[in-house]
Amino acid sequence: MSENDLYIEGAPIRDEKAPEGPINERWDKRRFGAKLVNPANRRKLSVIIVGTGLAGASAAATLGEAGYKVTSFCYQDSPRRAHSIAAQGGINAAKNYRNDGDSIYRLFYDTVKGGDFRSRESNVYRLAQASVEIIDQCVAQGVPFAREYGGLLDNRSFGGVQVSRTFYARGQTGQQLLIGAYQAQERQIAAGTVQMNTRHEMLEVIVVDGKARGIIARDMVTGEIETHFADAVVLATGGYGNVFFLSTNAMGSNVTAAWRAHRKGAHFANPCYTQIHPTCIPVSGDYQSKLTLMSESLRNDGRIWVPKVGGDDRDPRQIPEEERDYYLERIYPSFGNLVPRDIASRAAKNVCDEGRGVGPGGLGVYLDFADAIGRLGRDAVEAKYGNLFDMYQRITGENPYELPMRIYPAVHYTMGGLWVDYDLQSTIPGLFVTGEANFSDHGANRLGASALMQGLADGYFVLPNTINDYLAAGPFDPIDESHPEAVAAKADVTARIDKLLSINGSRTVDSFHKELGHIMWDYCGMERNEEGLRKAIELIRELRAEFWRDVKVLGANEEFNQALEKANRVADFLELGELMCIDALHRRESCGGHFRSESQTEDGEALRHDDEFAYVAAWEFGGVDSKPVLHKEDLEYEYVEMKQRSYK
Repeated sequence: MSENDLYIEGAPIRDEKAPEGPINERWDKRRFGAKLVNPANRRKLSVIIVGTGLAGASAAATLGEAGYKVTSFCYQDSPRRAHSIAAQGGINAAKNYRNDGDSIYRLFYDTVKGGDFRSRESNVYRLAQASVEIIDQCVAQGVPFAREYGGLLDNRSFGGVQVSRTFYARGQTGQQLLIGAYQAQERQIAAGTVQMNTRHEMLEVIVVDGKARGIIARDMVTGEIETHFADAVVLATGGYGNVFFLSTNAMGSNVTAAWRAHRKGAHFANPCYTQIHPTCIPVSGDYQSKLTLMSESLRNDGRIWVPKVGGDDRDPRQIPEEERDYYLERIYPSFGNLVPRDIASRAAKNVCDEGRGVGPGGLGVYLDFADAIGRLGRDAVEAKYGNLFDMYQRITGENPYELPMRIYPAVHYTMGGLWVDYDLQSTIPGLFVTGEANFSDHGANRLGASALMQGLADGYFVLPNTINDYLAAGPFDPIDESHPEAVAAKADVTARIDKLLSINGSRTVDSFHKELGHIMWDYCGMERNEEGLRKAIELIRELRAEFWRDVKVLGANEEFNQALEKANRVADFLELGELMCIDALHRRESCGGHFRSESQTEDGEALRHDDEFAYVAAWEFGGVDSKPVLHKEDLEYEYVEMKQRSYK
C-alpha cells in the first residue's frame, strides 16, 4: 500500500475572501467590502444554526438580534448542556491589564507560534483583535469573571505565553460564558427571532443548485425525520476528539454534522491535528467511557515532577527534593511548567516511557501544589482552584491539598475541521462553519484559553459581519419537502437508519467504538510513524467492514433510541478515523500536536519541513470506498518569521 494508493492530489485551493494590505487593517477592509443587508430585508432571510455551544449560541443571539429569522438545533435537552460548559481555565484577550508587555500583536504572534506556524496570519490577527471586544461583551452580560481586590478583572497565565492575558471564573469559565451566551439567545427566543429545537440531531445537509439550503434532522425523542429549510446554514457543532473513544469531550460530542457536510462537498482540513491535553486525570480502568480534564491553569502554581529514578513507589511526600525531577523546569527554563500543551504532553510521555511514571501502570506524573500552598496559603489556592481540587478529590479519593495530583495527557481538542475561507464559509456556498468545527485559527496546536476566545469571536463578531455578504443575494427561491434534493437527502438518511437497524449482528456499537479508539490512540495518538499509520488504515478498513456486517442496534427508529444515535455517529467516526490516518501519513513532518517519530530534532522536539508542508491539507470526499482528494492551500507568512519553535 503506497501513498498513491490512498489519495489523489487535486488542484490547489485558495482563500479568495482574504483581504490584502497591512495586517492590522485587513478585518476593517473586509467588513467594509462585504455587502450589507438592510434591517427590513433581514426579516425576509432565514438562517439555520446547528449547535448551541459558545459559537452557536453567540451566533444565534447576534443574528437574531440583527433581525434574521434563526432556527437553532441541538441534540441536548437544553442549550445549556452544550460541551462548552465543561471548559475550565479561562479565555484569552489582549487587554494588557497587567501592563506586562501584552498587545494584540503579541497575542497574534503567540498564537501563530503556538500553532507551530501552520495557521493563517490573517485569521489569527483578526482573532486577536476581536478578543479585546469579547471581554467587554461578556462583562456587559454579567459574566462573573474573577476580580482583584480593587475590583479590576484578574488575569492569569496559560501555556505557551510569558504574559498574563487569561480572564477566568475560578475553574468554571466555560460554564459562566455559556450561560452568558445562552441568556442572550433565550432573549431572542422570547422575542421571536430565534426558534429553538432541542433533542434534534442533524443527519444531512440539503444542497440545492450547489448551495446549502437546509438540513435533515432526527427528533431524538420520537424518531421523526424532519426537513428544515433556510437561506444559509451554520454549523457550530464542535470537535471530533471522541473518535478516540476516550477523550475529555462529553460522550455525546461527535463529528456527524461536519462529516455529513464533508460527504456533500465541504472540504475537511487538517484532520490529523489533534490536541493532547497534558493535565488530565489518568485512565483508571477499561470500564471508563470518558476522561476528566484538570484545567491547564493549574500549571500556574502547580509544579510538575517525577522521581529521578524509575520504580520509586514511595509516598510522594517522602521523596526529598534532590530525588525529584522537575523536568519541564529543567528542559524549558524560560517557560517552565507553562510550555504549550503539545510540548508538555510529549515530555510527560517521554518520562513515563523511561519508566519514571507514577501511579497504576506508571502512566502519570505529579502536579504538586505544596510550594504554592506554602507560599500563598491554602485559602488563596482554594480561592483560585477550589472547585478543580474538589472535582479531583471526588473522582480519585485523594486530597490534592495534601497529596500531589496525578495527571497524564489525554485527547482534548481538534484543530482540524471543515475548511472555511476568511468569511467562515465552507466549500459549499451558503454553509458556514464556526468554532471548533472549523480549522481556521489554531494551526497544529491550540494554546490554552483560545477555544473560548475563538468560539465567541466567530459567533459575536466575525460571522455576523461576513454572512451578510452571502445573504445580500437573497432571499433565494423558496423550496419545500417536495424538492428532489430534499427528497433524496431524506431518503438517504432513512435508508442509512434502516440499514443500521436491519443488520442485527452480534457486536454492540460501543465495542466497535472502543476498538476504533484503541487503534487511533496506538497509531495516530501522541506519536505517529509510517508503519503504524499504514497498519491503522488497514485495521480501520477491516473494522468498518465488520461494523456494517455485524453491529447490533436494538430498538426501532420511531422511539428514543440511544443505540441508534451512537451507531450513526460511530459509522462516521470509522470513516473519519481513516482520513485522519491518511492525513497523518501524508504529512511527513512533525508540527504541533502531530508528531511523526521520523521527524524530530536531536533532543526530541518536533521538526517541521516548511519547504514541503507549509500548507493546509484540505480533503475532498472522493466517494464511498474511493480515494479522498487532497487540495493544498499554501500558507504565506509576511509578519511572522517561520522558525524552529523554542520554549527553552
